[in-house]
Amino acid sequence: MSSHSTIERRRSRRATPPARPVPGPSTPGPGPRRRSRLSRLLGSSVVQGLLILVALVWITPLAGLFLSSMRSERDNASDGWWTALTDPSQLSLDNYAALLKDSGIAAAFGNTVLISVPTTALVVGIAALAGYAFAWLDFPGRDGIFLVVVGLLVVPVQIGLLPVAKLFGAVGLFGTITGVVLFHVAYGLPFAVFLLRNYFAEIPREMLEAARMDGGSEWRIFSRLVLPLGRPAIASLAIFQFLWVWNDMLVALLFADSGSQPLTVALQSQMRQFGSNIGVLAPGAFLSLVVPLVVFFAFQRHFVQGVMAGSVK
Repeated sequence: MSSHSTIERRRSRRATPPARPVPGPSTPGPGPRRRSRLSRLLGSSVVQGLLILVALVWITPLAGLFLSSMRSERDNASDGWWTALTDPSQLSLDNYAALLKDSGIAAAFGNTVLISVPTTALVVGIAALAGYAFAWLDFPGRDGIFLVVVGLLVVPVQIGLLPVAKLFGAVGLFGTITGVVLFHVAYGLPFAVFLLRNYFAEIPREMLEAARMDGGSEWRIFSRLVLPLGRPAIASLAIFQFLWVWNDMLVALLFADSGSQPLTVALQSQMRQFGSNIGVLAPGAFLSLVVPLVVFFAFQRHFVQGVMAGSVK
């Protein structure tokens, strides 16, 4: 009797088809799936199209400047730079050769490097030390001093031009590369300290305590642990600081003399002397863009990591 009932139950199981899931809130049907895929496809296509459009808007002036810098003065005066796309015979390196032979432009390019590189190194180095101290070291007045540093962020550069110019004139730094570097360092440190302090404060406390328990000194913890972890933020800060100083003209126009002026001031003086001389201004302007572009693309990976730090948990 039991064997007969067992056989009947097996037959009933084989004859009964498995139940199909009914589309509902938990199991979406084919229609919503197709619509969600289509919406994602259209969304990504629209975003990509907008990004391509923005890239073209930004690249077009740069391409026009580059083509104008490689055309003669007569070609630039006769028609637009876009004609070089259909007539490449207009392009040559004569303007760059003539520009580099100009001793004033070559000296200004060297002055720009002498101003930008030490300024960036000093700002990043001092800000990293100060950021670690404000984040993880206990000393009297730490919070008050940090509030003063944050308050300096709202002080415009224009307010300090005249007092600092008088101070540099009294100590003999006015009109020198050292004076320009010190001014940029002083006004670049508040933001740099604020940025790195907030980044270093996100490091887990357990890591630092474990390093101290292993006998590591504060300098060893800073150099071997904090700096490698803070590399994205440090790289982003270095890129921004370098670009700010490299493209600056206001501070250099006031604090630098004819022997210490950077490339931006030299190009501005060339514009005053020669008016609308595209053969001089276009290659000089594009030359001033080459180094920032190289620096940005060289540290692009660290820059993206620094911008995205903290956005994904």
